[in-house]
Amino acid sequence: MIDTTLFRDGMSMLGGAVSVITTDGEAGKFGFTATAVTSVTDEPPTLLVCMNRNSFANPHFKKNGVLCVNVLQNCHQGVSWDFANRDLTSDERFAKHQWETLKTGSPVLDDALVSFDCEIHESHEMGSHTVFYCRIKDAKVGTDGEGLVYFNRAYHCLNEQSAASAK
Repeated sequence: MIDTTLFRDGMSMLGGAVSVITTDGEAGKFGFTATAVTSVTDEPPTLLVCMNRNSFANPHFKKNGVLCVNVLQNCHQGVSWDFANRDLTSDERFAKHQWETLKTGSPVLDDALVSFDCEIHESHEMGSHTVFYCRIKDAKVGTDGEGLVYFNRAYHCLNEQSAASAK
């Protein structure tokens, strides 16, 4: 087996879009910051979201059975930090930003690049994480903005200028 530190160091070199994953329902309103989000299939439209099993919010997401993947813009580094900050209560996290809802009732960040409103179709426990398979019920595409990614343990901005220089 590979050493855990080596694995984590290697995974830090795999850049990922930064999202805030939110839920609301019978168990209450909760959210967390994630880069472990990916497309599974477009028939039916499905996303995969990974969440640490030890997270205080994990049982609440399972009980609510819904979530929203809010893909962040570069200007949302503060949103990302708020939802990663263990010292803030759930109410404090949500109070700092503007929200709306779509079909499932999960909080949708007003100015996210895109928000995918989902029902949790299945979940599996794998090691330290819960893997959620999420069927997309609705989506809101925001205005054009610069994407926020996490790479090598730091935030980076994806913008038109850097995309053009890569061509």
